Amino acid sequence: MRGKTAIRTRAALIAAVGFCLVASLHGVAQTQALESAQAAIVRGQAFNGSWVINESLSDNTDDAVEAAIKKAGGKVKRRFLRKRPEDFYRGGPAEQELYDRISYDDVLSIAIDEPELRFEYADNFVRLFHSDGRRRRTTANSFYEEGAEDFSFANWNGDTLIVESRPRDGGFTLETYTLIENGTRLRIEMQIEPDAFGAAVELVRVFDRVPAR
Repeated sequence: MRGKTAIRTRAALIAAVGFCLVASLHGVAQTQALESAQAAIVRGQAFNGSWVINESLSDNTDDAVEAAIKKAGGKVKRRFLRKRPEDFYRGGPAEQELYDRISYDDVLSIAIDEPELRFEYADNFVRLFHSDGRRRRTTANSFYEEGAEDFSFANWNGDTLIVESRPRDGGFTLETYTLIENGTRLRIEMQIEPDAFGAAVELVRVFDRVPAR
């Protein structure tokens, strides 16, 4: 009988220790999840604010477009002594507006409230998307069924924000956002692939933070 009592006592002790260990691990997991969520909020808020293009540090979008045209085997009209008009390749079908906004607009306002991201460009053009894994299902007819809307989604790689988009024309964009110079500047690497283009337009744009008033 004493032997059985001792076994029961040890079993109860082991069970108690195991319960405490599980509870402790659960508490650690909750703490880590909370810290991760708080870090995500801080990380996102660092991008918030108004930004204006720094032309001297940015690639010229028209040059990047011409480079892509040549890479695809196309020809660029020679102008000799005539200067190319500014934003020469801007404009086109409405379903390609997103390309123009991200590569030509000189202002950008960012408001991140995880998991929602709101990017506003000139003329009140707004992109609203998420970083929590949401995806819109698409089919061959989705552009007609859903009103031919652009859609984007975001992912974080450390402190770098990666945004992918599916514009209305069926093309693709990849944008990589990084804060530089202690958060006073925003560097955006872009890969733009309109559906009808034969090669990707690749460029880097740098924005200066507009001081809060």
